[in-house]
Formats: sequence, C-alpha cells, structure tokens
Amino acid sequence: MRYFIGNWKMFGVPKSINILNKINSFRSKDKNRNKYRIIITPPYTLIESFARYFKNKKIMIGSQNCYHKDIFSSNTAAISSYMIKSIGAKYTIVGHSDNRHEGDNDAMLKNKVKFALKNNLKIIFCIGENKIQKKKNRTFNTLRKQLTNVLEKKLNKNNIIIAYEPIWSIGTGKIPTSKELLKTTIFIKKVLKKIFGSKSPAVLYGGSVDENNVGVFRKIREIDGFLIGGASKSSKKFIDIIKNYYR
Repeated sequence: MRYFIGNWKMFGVPKSINILNKINSFRSKDKNRNKYRIIITPPYTLIESFARYFKNKKIMIGSQNCYHKDIFSSNTAAISSYMIKSIGAKYTIVGHSDNRHEGDNDAMLKNKVKFALKNNLKIIFCIGENKIQKKKNRTFNTLRKQLTNVLEKKLNKNNIIIAYEPIWSIGTGKIPTSKELLKTTIFIKKVLKKIFGSKSPAVLYGGSVDENNVGVFRKIREIDGFLIGGASKSSKKFIDIIKNYYR
C-alpha cells in the first residue's frame, strides 16, 4: 500500500471541498486505485464537514496536529485528539517541523502519540534534520533520537506512519539525491525495526514533493508514499503526482 497524504497547512475554506471532489472523482476511475490511500489534513475548521462528506468515500480526513493533553483542559485554543476524533478525523500529524519549531519537545510529542492512539487516531509522525545537522553529518543521529525518544515497543505500529521530511527541503524545491534518500529510508526502517522488534511501519517522504520530481522517488521502492505540502492544494498537481508515480 502506498500513501499520498496532503498537508494543507493554513489553507482552505468550505468551498475548497471542490478540490477533494476532483481528486475523489479521479481516484474512482483510476485503475491503480487499490494500490494507494489518499489522506488529506485540512485546517481544524474544515475537518468535520469534510469528514462527514467523505465518510463513505475513499478519501480519509486527518488533523495537522493535536494537543499533548487528553480529552479536555483549560488551555486556550488547544484541541485534543479526543476532540479531533469526535468530529470524524481518522489520522493526525504529530511532530511536524513547524510545531517542533514552535516548542513541541519529546515529552509533549510522546503524550500526543499516546493520547492520539488511545483515542483511535492513526498517527503520521514526522521526523527530519535541519540544514546545520545535515552539514555536520548528524542526520542519522538526529533521526534516531527523534524516533527512539518518542516511540516505544508497546505502541501499535500498525497505527503509525513515519514521514521523513528533511527540514532544509520543505518549501525550498531542494530534494535529497536518490542515493541519499535510499540510504536514509533504509536507516529509518532499521531503527524502527529495533524499536518495535518486527517489521517497520510505513515510511513516507515529504519535502518539496511535486508532479515533476515524483518520478525520481518512484524508483526507490523502500519509500511507501508521500507527505505533500503545497502541491496538495491543487487538485491537478495532486492528481498528477499520483499519475506520474504509477506511469
């Protein structure tokens, strides 16, 4: 199974559902449709209406983040995984570099993972090195810590997806070489196998993925799909990513 996950970030209004309708229409006719899963993470304001509309369709709706406390709390503007699940989300992103930059630490991420799984949300756990860590050859050490400091064997790995997003690549148009990405993906899967004591969860790539470069990633079979940012806001670009991947 391959995953094509769209992270809309701060984008979308109710009429933006037309983007998903076009994607869903394409998928329903695509001969490869049983080989992949589409997940879209719109802003909180759209989760409930999108989840209700696509309840019996093949597009899954998720959240871009969740709070590190369970159910309810007195924290202004916080939204828990319990609340997210209650409005129809199936997935949540945890550990995106944007949120890490804004203060999410390992303890907070560990709680987010714990409570999301408790509330029956599947997790898209993001990891990635920054430009300085890459330059100092600390990529593997950084990724290992990000994984081992948060994930543990007792968690249900079947409800966890890993998204490798090198921070220096996000929104820059720069992507790792095929050799770098193959080596890194294999390393991540080895670390995950040690954590869980069995086969690794799915590992995706994210970072400037678009319809023009997805063909490069297609050759790396170790990559199980993509976390897509800007290109997921356009039905044409998102569809072309899928088309070009299976070309």
